[in-house]
Order: sequence, then structure tokens, then C-alpha cells
Amino acid sequence: MSEGKWMEQLQAILGCPIRQFQLPLQQWKSHADESRNATKSSHKTNASLPGDYLMSSDGSLWYAAGVTSDTVEVLEVQRSDLSEMESKLIGLTIAQIRASSDKNYEGFTETERYARELGAWIVDQLESSEPLPTIPDRLMARGRLFSSMIPFLLVSEQGEAGRTSYGDLEKLLRTFLAEDVMLIPLKEQEWLVLGPVSLIRDAQSEDREDEMEESIEESLAQIAIGLHEMLASEWIGECHLAVSQPMSPVNSIVATTALLRETVHLGRAFHVGTNIHLPWLLHLERLLNTIPEAQRAKFVEQALKRTDVFLEPEILTTLETFFALDCNVSETAKKLYIHRNTLLYRLDKLKQETELDVRLFRDAVLVKIILLLYKVTKRK
Repeated sequence: MSEGKWMEQLQAILGCPIRQFQLPLQQWKSHADESRNATKSSHKTNASLPGDYLMSSDGSLWYAAGVTSDTVEVLEVQRSDLSEMESKLIGLTIAQIRASSDKNYEGFTETERYARELGAWIVDQLESSEPLPTIPDRLMARGRLFSSMIPFLLVSEQGEAGRTSYGDLEKLLRTFLAEDVMLIPLKEQEWLVLGPVSLIRDAQSEDREDEMEESIEESLAQIAIGLHEMLASEWIGECHLAVSQPMSPVNSIVATTALLRETVHLGRAFHVGTNIHLPWLLHLERLLNTIPEAQRAKFVEQALKRTDVFLEPEILTTLETFFALDCNVSETAKKLYIHRNTLLYRLDKLKQETELDVRLFRDAVLVKIILLLYKVTKRK
């Protein structure tokens, strides 16, 4: 059972909130001495093991859920009417859950064990109604997570993801990205990859040599394309990849992972056949995804004179290319390898059948929305 799940169950059983925070070990010991003197208790409170507990000044109970050489991860149970037996049982439960968690990571290297613990914590926070704002001290990775890093989310379509593949994937990523890349398993077939921001500088340096300068977003897109091609051909086959702006993991890793998960979901829903998903290109899709399915279908039906027109592959390809090239007729014709007049004929045909002219801004926006919604609703 994950940490988040058993904490939620414990809160429900006790009928009181449970707060999680960190204390310096010396501060814990100081509180422990005060608690022992106030209660004349002989209970061991030096936080040498998870499950040790003490009573705070406001009467709530503090449990040591995790202990390092200089910090204590504390769970605060905000009830003062628990008996000594109930308090000990809660401590025993925490100790057993922590021991079970440690046992789950037996046989892993130190690097993989840490990565899986961090991944499990991230998943817990994503599923929690009150996620912690920062990473616990015990998962700080000796300061690495304070540096700005590029986040990627990798989702495999294959069934071969798992424990034995972690080392191979990490090795492959280090070869392509950098030696200091971090690989964090989340759920089965899902990984968070943190790469150095120097990748952007390297990409932009190459562009300057060609007398072209890309924006950060363009550089990130090119890095993601290259990474996807390498992964698809050399390791996991079919997969999806999302990338976001550089961030500081210690403060943003949960929110960024949530954004990348949403990005993959939106990309797979609205752009079937696309494997690279970029959050800055999916603002409209994010908005449309909030519309209930029944209302989507009703909107498409009411907005179009003929709905079957979007079933024609030629029309779909033409519109997608036209919008991708900012509604530029000449560039669209070149991209489609057709004469400009042929493209104009197709657009006139679309106007005749739907009463919408995509060369007009108002109609172009409407058709773009209809196209996105139609591609989703027709697959339901």
C-alpha cells in the first residue's frame, strides 16, 4: 500500500487530520526530552526507528515516519484523547509499513532504490487531495533536485517495462542526453526523466552555427523528437513523450509531472498518431477537454451543415496542414505538393458543403475547434 493511501485510511479511522513535515533531528530530540519530562514517560523518543512518537505542546502526537542522520520525517496526528495503547498501535503500524516499503526495494542498486522511492512519493502526491509543496528532505538527492532541469515524461506502449529494464534505459538516456540525467519510475510503463538545461544551450549553439537561432520551446521540441526517435528504435518501441520548460524539481516536480501527464493524455486524445506532445501547443485542447462529451457531440452536430465531410482523408489532411502552417495558402500547397489552385478548390468545396470559409479568421477558429472535437467524438 502506498504512503498516501494508508495515511488517508488512518485519517478516516481516527477521524482527524494527519499532517506531514520534517524536523531537524536535534529539534526532535529536544521536543522528545520536553515530552518525556512533562509526561514522565519512559517511551523511547530518540527517533532511532520509525514508529517512535512524542506529544507536542498542543497535545497532538508526533510520529517518526522516516529517519536520516540529521532529519526526521514527522506525521502529526491531531488528537489528544488517544490512549497509550492506541498511540503505540499507530506507531507499530507506521514502523511495519516503513519496513514493508524498505523490503520492496531489496535487490536494487542505491540509484534505482532512490529513484523508485522518489517516484512512489510523486505518485502519492498526485493522488493526494492535499499534496506536499516540496520534496521531503530524505528524498533531496544530495542537492541535485535544487538545480534547474528539463522534465520529460515517457510513456511506453509496450508491456516490457519493469524492474529489469531500468538499468538499460538509464544507460541509454545517459548516452543520448547527458551523464547527469535522472530516471524516475512512476507507474508501470511510465517514467519521469530529468535532463540538464545544458541540452538547450547545446541545441541553440548548433543552430547558431547554421545562422539560425531557435527559441527555448523550439529547442525543447527538437530534443524531444531526437529522444523519441532513439527510444522508439533502440529500446521500447512505440512510446509517447512530453517535455516542458526547465524547472526546479525541489519545488515543482509534482505540479510539472501532473502537467506532463495531462499533456500526454490530451495529445493522445486529440492528435491520434502523434507521439511528441508539447504543453504550449495544447491550450485549446486543454479547454475543450473540460466540455462534457454529450455537449461536444451536440456542438459539432449543430455547427456543421454536413458532419461526414470530415470523414474524407483529403479534407482532414488539408485542414491539419493549413492550420499547422498558420493558414498560409502558398505554404500549405507546397507542403501538400499540390498546385495553389487545387488547394483553393478544396477550400471552396469545404465552404460550399459546410458554409464555413477557413480563409476568414472567424470561420478558421470555428473549424479548428470543430475539427478537434470531431476527431474525439467520432472515436467514442
